[in-house]
Amino acid sequence: MIQRPMPDTLYYECPVCDDYTEHQILKGRMGKASIEGTFRCNECGKITSETVKIPELIEVPVIFSDGDQSAPAKTTIESNDIIAVDDELFMDDGRRVCVTHIDVADGSRKKKALATDVKKLWVKQFDILSIKVSVNDGRKTYPLRVEAEPDDEFVVGTQLEFDDFDCLIHAIKTKNSLVKRGSAEARDITRIYGKIRSKRYDIIQSDDEDEFDEDDYILDDDDE
Repeated sequence: MIQRPMPDTLYYECPVCDDYTEHQILKGRMGKASIEGTFRCNECGKITSETVKIPELIEVPVIFSDGDQSAPAKTTIESNDIIAVDDELFMDDGRRVCVTHIDVADGSRKKKALATDVKKLWVKQFDILSIKVSVNDGRKTYPLRVEAEPDDEFVVGTQLEFDDFDCLIHAIKTKNSLVKRGSAEARDITRIYGKIRSKRYDIIQSDDEDEFDEDDYILDDDDE
């Protein structure tokens, strides 16, 4: 366990507000799992002196992957955290990552675990995503990729720009569905389907008569 530094504020249940509110720490002493001190509620102004429990910090081993490269690292998590596959985390050094596997104390691998049961986390770089794009010209499908941040949004009916041509987004496959209308965030996308458009075309909205057919975008195994 790691003793955390004294915070400026903390959240706990205020007896006046009858709710969890932010409290300013006027003075206090940090323990392993508590802060003993005097606090002022930022909502009602009530000043109380008591001992407030806080979660401990746990240092866990991490296998960090960035593309084809992997390296061991460590990061800290709170003891009451529930860690799950696909969770987004910031490591202690500021790197943004996504959890891919969780090894627990009994040697098995879980999709979700309490922090105190975690033996090792497997994570991948999540600052910039490389999204698969399948572009069809009516005769052949070309495998491409586009880089995006996790929060970036892609919209059916808008264009992606590549060096030699533009691509009209025809459909978006996410982890849970195939989007033929609307949008999806990069973090949820597994593949974008598009049709080639010349550079001279403006942004074009998709129409009902031009239905998306995933069979038009069949790729060879080497292109996946």
